[in-house]
Amino acid sequence: MNNTWSTPTTIRSQLLKRWKRGDFLAAQITAEALFPLHLQLKRPNSRDLGEQFEAAQQWIQQLQQQEAGDQRVGYRIQWQSINHRQVGRNEIPVAVWFEREQDLLSTIGKQREAARFHTLSSELLVQFPELREWVIRYPHKLIQFETEWPRLLKVVAWIQAHPRPHCYLRQVDLAGVDTKFIEQHRALLSELLDIVLPAEQVDTDARGVRAFEQRYGFTPKTTLIRFRILDPTLAIAGLTDISIPVEQFAELRVAVEHVFITENEINGLAFPPYPKSLVIFGLGYGLQLLQQVEWLKQRSITYWGDIDTHGFAMLEQVRHYLPQTHSILMERQTLLDHRAFWGEEQTPTQRTLPLLTEEEQALYQLLLKQELAPQLRLEQERIGYTSLCQALSRLQNPEENG
Repeated sequence: MNNTWSTPTTIRSQLLKRWKRGDFLAAQITAEALFPLHLQLKRPNSRDLGEQFEAAQQWIQQLQQQEAGDQRVGYRIQWQSINHRQVGRNEIPVAVWFEREQDLLSTIGKQREAARFHTLSSELLVQFPELREWVIRYPHKLIQFETEWPRLLKVVAWIQAHPRPHCYLRQVDLAGVDTKFIEQHRALLSELLDIVLPAEQVDTDARGVRAFEQRYGFTPKTTLIRFRILDPTLAIAGLTDISIPVEQFAELRVAVEHVFITENEINGLAFPPYPKSLVIFGLGYGLQLLQQVEWLKQRSITYWGDIDTHGFAMLEQVRHYLPQTHSILMERQTLLDHRAFWGEEQTPTQRTLPLLTEEEQALYQLLLKQELAPQLRLEQERIGYTSLCQALSRLQNPEENG
């Protein structure tokens, strides 16, 4: 049998594509008249009838076996009479028709899903008729989250009744709803809330699931700044390793003159003593938090990151907020001295970094061009501790390097 001819399997596959696209479910809401539904068949042509007559007969029988009858649901075949000089007049299937939605759903095995969609969409639109267009666009999400809808709608209704509540998600007190449920469904809840809530109740500058609290007026989890005071004489109530909210860090009054910033946690914990200094560590791309800390603008700042494209991107980021920032152990010689510890950066950035110094820019371009090794990376924790101590000594006594 010619594999280009339509079969019950290819007909079902064609219908499933439209099902996945949401056509049949959306029509329940739009009342679009899809039925009777007509599908053209890829069928034997005149040459095929002459050369593959037996195969064409088998193809017809296969289609007829799946045709709707008195005891079966399914499609009905549309026939066309064709005269052929060799095989005479023959009736050939040219299309199939699904008279009713039930016939089609039975063919693709989606009766239950369609029934559940009907129930769920009816219940949802009674409570939130403004979600009609969303349901038409994303009908399968109703089925995907079938068991969660009662709780999802509780959350939407609560936020609608308590606009910008300025409380923690933990304080939303609803039967069967806990904080983890809300956090796990933030993306879907955002789609619904953006439609249901008035525009003035949505902070459109806050994007993504991590900004859910800010977007809808909840109190976000406190972001902590972790730092170590490197001069024991400046310890705060005897404490030198401290984590505090960024708002409190911005109000910190400690007589440091120099601030180090490093990404790796163990490097921050093992950072050597240094007079009138502290080290901030573990922020990653969360470095933007530092722009809230005004007193840092009056301090000497030194950044130590990985020698890779993202390390230089983070250095650039710090300089946007603290332009006086210098770097250590992010130069070519350090890279060459630690050749045995070179690794590979998984997803390098290609960003333009205009705030790098001439020397930093040259090394960054070297990494981008992959002249020394593919996607070269030297992680900061692989740099010898002695190298760090020597770099800090040169920083503390610059006259010795002249």
